[in-house]
Amino acid sequence: MSDIRLNSVIRALTSGQRIAFTTFIQAEVEQAVTFAQSDNDGVVFELEHNPWDIRALREAMQFMLLREQIAMNGLANKVTPIVRIPPSGSEMNQWFAKQALDLGAYGIVWPRITTPEQAYNAVAACRYPTLPGVERHEPVGLRGDAPMAAARYWGLSQQAYYKKADVWPLAPDGEILVILMIEDVKAFDNLEAILRDVPGIGCILIGEGDLTQELGAPRQYDHPECLRLMKHAVEVAKAYDVPVGHPHVDASNVAAVIEDGYRFLMTFPRRDFSALNKGLALSGRK
Repeated sequence: MSDIRLNSVIRALTSGQRIAFTTFIQAEVEQAVTFAQSDNDGVVFELEHNPWDIRALREAMQFMLLREQIAMNGLANKVTPIVRIPPSGSEMNQWFAKQALDLGAYGIVWPRITTPEQAYNAVAACRYPTLPGVERHEPVGLRGDAPMAAARYWGLSQQAYYKKADVWPLAPDGEILVILMIEDVKAFDNLEAILRDVPGIGCILIGEGDLTQELGAPRQYDHPECLRLMKHAVEVAKAYDVPVGHPHVDASNVAAVIEDGYRFLMTFPRRDFSALNKGLALSGRK
């Protein structure tokens, strides 16, 4: 099992298509059961705008596991669980990420990351510490050591878990995905510095809702300045080979979103991707 890529989102991003499909879901057993069998590469448990209920998250993550699939393929999860945590980047918080990772989450979505310092903190919170001189020392890890539950969830020994519990792509074999949401104008202005100065960022996810609020055009996603900033983000991230996420993908826009260069696609909660596939087929993308 040591050679198997456990994180299905990373697997999709490094495959021939280089596109991953995900969706936000609630930390509820019913949704976990449904989406564990979906066409998604991953799901993001939405705990930014919902109560931080670590017990509900733990229970829902257990119901993401498909025992037959694990027995046949040796993979911990067909659909990879990621968690969006509550604090904004300016709070420089780590303990929410620590608790989610200790349960076995394969990634953290960090809301409202605006500066390189906040981005550094986000990556550091998802890493174990090392001494200076060790390969890939920076960003210096802040995560505390309590791997038992996470190792068990991934189906690994604790020592094997340590080898994989680092951030991709900084660690090529790492299975943890750090996703930074850029949601205000300052973040877009700072994006190049963030990507240049902070290694270990797995994906950038654009927060159109917060951005359009700041622009004075709430949820008007076709606002010219919103579109300009989003295009700018894709261009900057492409130069650093960092995938960019689009938060609102459905059958009507999936082909255009991919054409525009987005690679981490968040669909409206759905189990069956037949409508999305039809949209791609009509465009000649699939």
